[in-house]
Amino acid sequence: MKSILVHLDASPRSAVRLALAQELADRHGAELNAFYGVLPSLLASSWAAGEGVAAAAAVLADLDREQRERARALFEQAAARGRLNWLDGDMEPDWHLLQHALYADLLVLGQTDADDARTGALQPELVPAAISDTGKPTLVVPYAGAFEALPSRVLIAWKPTREAARALTAALPWLRQAETVHIATRPEADAGDLEPVAALTHWLQLQGIAAAVRAHGLGPGDVGESLLSLAADTGAGLLVMGCYGHSRAREWVLGGASRSILRSMTLPVLMAH
Repeated sequence: MKSILVHLDASPRSAVRLALAQELADRHGAELNAFYGVLPSLLASSWAAGEGVAAAAAVLADLDREQRERARALFEQAAARGRLNWLDGDMEPDWHLLQHALYADLLVLGQTDADDARTGALQPELVPAAISDTGKPTLVVPYAGAFEALPSRVLIAWKPTREAARALTAALPWLRQAETVHIATRPEADAGDLEPVAALTHWLQLQGIAAAVRAHGLGPGDVGESLLSLAADTGAGLLVMGCYGHSRAREWVLGGASRSILRSMTLPVLMAH
């Protein structure tokens, strides 16, 4: 992990994921780029041509400036603690985020908080769109709570799929320092000849992971809710999972577990699509 890209918006909450990304960058000797990506208020607002439009545009421009200054102040505070770079999404933050993300090893994004009026306007479905369009491992940080960059307990949501395997590989930096790795599985209709937990445990050993491994079976019901409940019961500080769904004309269609996790997450989640 040598290049990390963290998304900033205008909310003070950006400081939490910026600090987490900075700690990860320090531990891995990685370059850290802070990307300010908030949609211009004029583009995000419903307005019609007519009298008063010029005055409204000026007010929205002032709002954009205030939001950028708040994010820049958070950036400067973090920059005083260690080297990082400022990137600005300007008028097309979603396009610029995609371009910069292609050269990053890890994206760090924040869970959407619709009730935070200070965030600024974000592109619709920012997190799933970034995961889908970039193909990069993405660490999603909840909008509430304080978290460790490298927790001692990691929970893996495992199923024998490409998405889960990619997330697992991306999680190696966390798994190698963990004291306990919890594996959550649900019986598959066609699991093949391999027993998933045994095969996964063997793979972890081959990677030099010395953590104790604990297996857990997920029962019927919503997988996302079951995973979050298990994370609380085990004291996990990170959930690793594949992100399932697909994009049609940039309208993200999430799988049920992915949707539940992104809506109700209580711990950082490392996702890959």
